[in-house]
Amino acid sequence: MADNVTALKASRERAASTSSGYLMLFLLLLDILLIAFGAYNLSNYAAGWAPVLAVLLGPIALLLIAPGFFMLQPNQASAITLFGDYRGTDRATGLRWVWPWMIRKKVSVRSVNFISERIKVNDLRGNPIEMAAQIVWRVVDTAQALFDVDDYREFVKVQVEAAIRTIGSRYPYDDFEHKEITLRGNHDEVGVELRKELIARLAVAGITIDECGFTHLAYATEIAGAMLRRQQAQAVVAARRTLVDGAVGMVEMALASLSEKGVVHLDDERRAAMVSNLMVVLCGERDTQPVVNTGTLYT
Repeated sequence: MADNVTALKASRERAASTSSGYLMLFLLLLDILLIAFGAYNLSNYAAGWAPVLAVLLGPIALLLIAPGFFMLQPNQASAITLFGDYRGTDRATGLRWVWPWMIRKKVSVRSVNFISERIKVNDLRGNPIEMAAQIVWRVVDTAQALFDVDDYREFVKVQVEAAIRTIGSRYPYDDFEHKEITLRGNHDEVGVELRKELIARLAVAGITIDECGFTHLAYATEIAGAMLRRQQAQAVVAARRTLVDGAVGMVEMALASLSEKGVVHLDDERRAAMVSNLMVVLCGERDTQPVVNTGTLYT
């Protein structure tokens, strides 16, 4: 028998029915004056039942109005619930008022800068590397952030680490031949992939990513020395290859120019000797010492 799995009930933010706190503040002050009037004229029988009603009903109105005030700053929201049922979110700034039996939970919708810890990841080629990222995130749906995940801040931390591991294993750390996208050489492309991965993972919590990038990217300590020597060797080989290609082109040009202008005619043996000498001169790391031949090419 297949297991019955209850799907998560996705929440969606909607506007809450709240009132301006300034109007209710005026009514509160008016109620206080009414209570004071009733207490002052309570012993005045000529006033009738009005002072008695003011003394009896005034405190009840005071208890209903006073606890309902709350204040919202810019880029701050308050989720309203009634006996556990979500009744909407108030994003209006300033002094606000709602019935006192409604629970208010404030949520910041400002941008939050988060720098992850350094984590060890195996790249596409299995090399252990250390990675850390800087993330700018913010809440866009307060209902999802509060009711669809248990702790949305902790949820962000866990998902950031998971996304870094996913992206780190998707690309190699380095490719000296520049034939594929790498973590070290393509920060912009990899950063875009990381942002897409994070947006997809954090959508369930009503959170979006405004900016992200790597703050630390290096080989793990245990292989850093070996990989550095490997990079140095690859750089030397690449430099030698470039140097040899350039030297061959210069030798070909020199021989072609000599033959074209008829400066000197060389047989195959002397041509090979000349090519060897030119290659030594062009590819050598030290300055060459010229030897002046006072005889002929054949003695």
